[in-house]
Order: sequence, then structure tokens, then C-alpha cells
Amino acid sequence: MREFGGLLKQSVRRRAAMLWLFVTGFSMGSADLVPGVSGGTMALLFGIYEELIHSIKIVSGRAVKLALQGKMKDAVLVVPWGFLVPVGAGMMVAVFSLARLISHLLTNHPVFVWSFFFGLVAASVWVVGRRVGHWSVTAYGIMAAGAVATYVLVGAVPVQTPAALPVFFVSGMIAIVAMILPGISGSFLLVLIGKYAQVLESVTSRDVVTLGVFALGAVVGLALFSRVLSYMFLHHHHTLMAFLTGVLLGSLRKVWPWKETVETGLDRHGNVVPLVEANRLPAAFDGQLVVALGLLVIAVGLIVYLSRHEMLREQVKDDIGDSTA
Repeated sequence: MREFGGLLKQSVRRRAAMLWLFVTGFSMGSADLVPGVSGGTMALLFGIYEELIHSIKIVSGRAVKLALQGKMKDAVLVVPWGFLVPVGAGMMVAVFSLARLISHLLTNHPVFVWSFFFGLVAASVWVVGRRVGHWSVTAYGIMAAGAVATYVLVGAVPVQTPAALPVFFVSGMIAIVAMILPGISGSFLLVLIGKYAQVLESVTSRDVVTLGVFALGAVVGLALFSRVLSYMFLHHHHTLMAFLTGVLLGSLRKVWPWKETVETGLDRHGNVVPLVEANRLPAAFDGQLVVALGLLVIAVGLIVYLSRHEMLREQVKDDIGDSTA
């Protein structure tokens, strides 16, 4: 009877772990739809970032090597399905269910959307900074370098690129690197190279050819960059955390809610779109400002809540290990 109760309890914990991973994936996918917010930030905050990088490295390295050797069964078994399936499913559900909604909100209620995500990123600076450990002069310098570089990058003027399949392949490589790197938005980099609207249109119109080429580029970029991150986490963890803290800090320039359009241009459909925006203070203390500040506070509170549940995250990691063993 005790054995049955233990098995039941373990089953419930595994289901809870899978649900947590699905919710994490959903949060990552939702964040990646917003130009200026990184899904990698969500993975870091939900406590699965290093496990994500490690899993990607296994899939793109050891699993592929075994498959090429004809050991298909071993290749399948080595993949951490218990981790990747719920995370990937959550991301896909978010992308295909929220693409239209987030596009609508960014068009009609941008201040509210940016306020919520500004709170998420601002609180993330504190959470990631805690993981540096000892803050030395070198760590502060690395953080400053990351902050300045990101601040300049997010202020760059978007350019237009051809709507050709090879360009979508390269765009996929660029976007996926940013998507898994906390603080740098893959969506925003797509905006900079003139591909965000085109990729979003491909999602809503189910253009499988364009999406397939874009996804292939993302897979290649993911396989290459995951090895760089894995090495950095293993050998230069505190340095990487200091750099990521700076990246998050610099990215606040992009997600500031109140903006003024300085320069506009035309997209490929002839619609007027902002090219250069300047941050400004709220024009007045009104209902919109109250709602915006409320969303910002909610976002900060959410991150603080997540950061205080380290034991739960560690339990999730243990349960993932149990389910994939």
C-alpha cells in the first residue's frame, strides 16, 4: 500500500513538472512574439535555462551522431523527451494561438503591453544579477559592456531585406540566437532586418515553405550557439551571468512603454511604420497611466514570486531527471 502511494505521489509530481514545463514554454513563446522581449529571459526566470541549453546540445550533437552511425534506437533514447516535448508544445501553442492577439494589442494598446514586459525585464535584472555571486570590478565592467552594447543595438534603425528564402534562412539563425539569449529579443532583431512582419504574416497565413526555411535556419543556429553557451556556463558561469545582467539592463531602452515616433517609413505593403522612436515620460497622470503602472507592478510581483521558489524549480529538475531516466 505504501509502495502504491509512493508511486501515485511520484506520478502526480511528474505531471506537475510537465505542466510547469508547458507553462514555461508557453511563456517563452509569448515573450518571443513581442519585439524587445526574449524567450530566453523567461527560461532563465523559470529556472530551466541551463537544462534547455544542455538538452539542445544533446539533440544537435550526441543524438545526431548516433543517428548517423545507424543507432537509431540509441539516438531516440538519448533525447530528453520529458523536458523538450512539454516546453516545445507550450511554445508552439503560444505562437499559433497568440500571434494575432499580441499583434492586435501592440497596435491598439502598446503602452499596456510594453508596461507589463518592462516590469518583467526590469525585475529580471535583479534576478539574474543575484546569480553572479561575487561582484568584482571585472564583473561590473562586463555588465557595463553588455548594457552599452545592447542599448546601442536596440536603438538601431531597421533596414529592409529581400523576401527571399535564403534571407529567411539566415534570419532564422539570427533570431534563434537572440531568442535563447536572455535580454536580446529575436523578434526585435527580426524587426531590425525587416523580417518580423513577414515572418508573422507567414505564421498567420500558414505559409509552410517560408516557415520551413526559417525553421531550418533556426535549427542550424541553435545547434551552433548552444555549444558556445554550454561552454560558457561550464567554464565562465559568473562572467556570463554578469554579461547577461548588462544585456537585460540595456534592453530596457526598447521596452520602455512611452514612446514618440521620430521617423517613419513604409513597409512592403505601403503601410506607414515607425522606424525611429524616442522614449519619453507619460504625458499626464490619467487612467491609462494607472493601468500601465498596475501592469508593471504585477509583472514585477510575478518575477519576485518566481524567484522565491527556487526549491520548486529544483524539484522540477529532479522530476525531469526521473521521467527521462
